[in-house]
Amino acid sequence: MSDQFSPEFSPEISSRICKHMNEDHADAVVIYAEVFGNVKNATTAQMLSIDALGMNLTAQVDGETVQVRIQFDHTLADAEDAHQTLIAMVKQARVKISS
Repeated sequence: MSDQFSPEFSPEISSRICKHMNEDHADAVVIYAEVFGNVKNATTAQMLSIDALGMNLTAQVDGETVQVRIQFDHTLADAEDAHQTLIAMVKQARVKISS
């Protein structure tokens, strides 16, 4: 796969992942903003883009839009790595929230 070693995902992959997360896992995006982005009291959040190094979100806090950049703990290899990493992050975040 040629983009496997690219420092960034293609815009198409980023767009597909963001659309899926925003439509099907909106609660997880809020959790990312709160736990990994240190955003308190976010009411909603949206994933704007994802690349091999991190993700860009916006969160709504007290009627204000806050920009959030979250770095991954490793450089993602491909879309499947992104999928697995996002799942692991939400599980980790839910543990932090419940403790």
